[in-house]
Amino acid sequence: MPPGYHPWFSHWISILPGSTKEGHYRQLFSPSGKHQEMFERLLPHLPDPIPLADVLTELRRNLSSFPHAMLGEVGLDRAARVPIKYAATPRELTDFIVPLQHQLAVLEPQIDLAVEFHRNISIHSVKSHQATLDLLSRMHQKHGSEWQRISIDLHSCGLSVETWKAIEVLVLHLIALYNTASHCTQKCHLNVYMSLSTVINGRSSSHRTLIEACSPGRILVESDYHPVEQCAERTWEMVLTVAEIKGWSVETTWIEDLRAEDWGAVRRLKRNWQEFQKGNHVK
Repeated sequence: MPPGYHPWFSHWISILPGSTKEGHYRQLFSPSGKHQEMFERLLPHLPDPIPLADVLTELRRNLSSFPHAMLGEVGLDRAARVPIKYAATPRELTDFIVPLQHQLAVLEPQIDLAVEFHRNISIHSVKSHQATLDLLSRMHQKHGSEWQRISIDLHSCGLSVETWKAIEVLVLHLIALYNTASHCTQKCHLNVYMSLSTVINGRSSSHRTLIEACSPGRILVESDYHPVEQCAERTWEMVLTVAEIKGWSVETTWIEDLRAEDWGAVRRLKRNWQEFQKGNHVK
């Protein structure tokens, strides 16, 4: 198992011990009426559910075995429909979506382990803006300074500008959620970054306003592309997009000992990545 369960596969995990296969999936998807036939078609292609305790035991073992591994990609997805056969081409999608509360029940203990092991996290968030904001707030409240020791990447970030601004300056949200300002400053989530890719974010022009709104030190770039031979090209596309929007130059030569105010996009993004890797955002 990789270090973390993607939300697309969170339905494979059972929260209650001793669940039967059919009982687990029936409780999760609550099929009725026209969906009953679809459920009967889907059920034979689903694996036996894995107890959450077993998932966490294996995750702990993997994090122990690979001391530089991040957690992820984990997260929340309120749009992904469960396919009849995941490996089929094309996939036939059902109407079933994994309930948010189940996704959270699978996600939060994985995050707890990442905090325990001081590992950075890559978070997937689709159609889950408020749920992601609430999750970050709960983790900050639960783990305090230990939460700030790790870095969080909102992977191929599709949040709204308003949600991102609420992440960068979260004091009012925390007060409303917990009726307290304890352990909160004007910049609560110094440890949260966004990374963007042309493959995913380039589908909508809204990523340009998101880049414009993001603090220069919080931006990362990625390919989010499976064929490894094209990853560098796809990542470079986003470097150029960020440089254009932020008004940064793009290095054509490398000059050592350059003043920070004269840095181009490559140096700036490199520094962001180094700060992300380092963690320890406690102020």
